[in-house]
Amino acid sequence: MSDSPFSTTLKRWRKVRKYSQLDLSLEAGISQRHLSFLESGRSRPGKDTIIDLAEALKMPLRDRNQMLKSAGFGSIYKERALDDATMVAVQNALDMTLKHHMPFPAVVVDRRWNLYMANQASNKLISIIGEPDPSLLDKGTLNIYRLTFSDKGLRPFISNWTEIATPLLLRLQREVSDDPQNTFLSNLLEEVQQLANVQDYTAADISATVAPVMSLNLQLGDVELKMFSMISSFGTALDVTASELKVETFFPADEATSEFFRA
Repeated sequence: MSDSPFSTTLKRWRKVRKYSQLDLSLEAGISQRHLSFLESGRSRPGKDTIIDLAEALKMPLRDRNQMLKSAGFGSIYKERALDDATMVAVQNALDMTLKHHMPFPAVVVDRRWNLYMANQASNKLISIIGEPDPSLLDKGTLNIYRLTFSDKGLRPFISNWTEIATPLLLRLQREVSDDPQNTFLSNLLEEVQQLANVQDYTAADISATVAPVMSLNLQLGDVELKMFSMISSFGTALDVTASELKVETFFPADEATSEFFRA
């Protein structure tokens, strides 16, 4: 019996998460026998079963919709543009977050790490590279990983490069592992690995705990700015677009940096 689109998708995600059938059956609350039948195509899944499996596999909302479609069901998670009238609350929350973080930098990025929004402090930092080189852009939008890793971006100004390069790459490789259908991220990882002259990390590296904050030091002439950043997201979002947004906020690590941004 040939695999159905659903069974192929299910098996692929189970392997991505490194679950045995028993592991997944326990996480999803179904019998191992039923899971085996679903993977072999001998049983057709119900909608609720697919939702439970997707939740157990911690699939991104975009991929949950695809799994539902592969079994003949419609999408349940909407994907609306941020300028849609129904997304006003999300847009307002992002605006408020960026404004309230002033005078320190804060940015909003999408699932491709493309810059979606930035406050004035972030624009001040980015302006040190002048007009962004086209190689730093994706569809006309500045890509934060390219900005960070390229010699045409911020890399020449980063004074703690050896300290942050590996954690940044590990974070991106973990995202690639968590979202295997995102081919842009896979290509971006290869691109910045070449820029950083490093190879793939091991599974143990990827599973290692990434620090909740990331240090970033920038040397601007005689002034060294010392910052650390934190990333947050809409953890309970039920919209695909909102679920894929990330907010990165930067904080001063010393008084001199604080004074620089407050000036």
